[in-house]
Amino acid sequence: MGKNWKKKIDATLFDVCLGIFLYGIVCQIVLLFFTRAVQDILGLWIGILLGILGSIHIWWSIDRGLDMASKDAMKTVGTNWIIRYFVLILTVGLLWFSKLANPFLTILGYMGMKAGAYMQPFTRKISFKLFKI
Repeated sequence: MGKNWKKKIDATLFDVCLGIFLYGIVCQIVLLFFTRAVQDILGLWIGILLGILGSIHIWWSIDRGLDMASKDAMKTVGTNWIIRYFVLILTVGLLWFSKLANPFLTILGYMGMKAGAYMQPFTRKISFKLFKI
C-alpha cells in the first residue's frame, strides 16, 4: 500500500474497525479475570475478526449498492446481508461442533460491530490524531 494507504481507505470504515479492535481489547481484559482458556480467547478474537470483516463487507455492499438502481440495490444489499449472517451462523456452528473455540464468545466478539459503530465519534478523534486520516 505504501504512502497512499490513507487515500485508499474510507475514514469512517477505519474508525469503526478501530472501535471493534478496541472493544476486543476491553473484552479480552475483562475475560482474563474469569478465564484463561485458549478456547475462550480464540472464540472472542474469531468474533472480533468476523466483526471487522463484516464491517468491511457492509461498507463494500453499500458502496456497490449506491451505484445501482434502487430496486437492484435493495436486492444486492439484502443478498449481502444474508451472506454475512450465513457466514456467522456457519462459523458459530463449526465452532460449536468442533469445540475449537467458544461460540458464545465468538458472538460477543461479533457484537463488536455495534460497539465500533457507537464508538466511531470517539475513534474518529483517535484516528485523526494518530494516523492523520
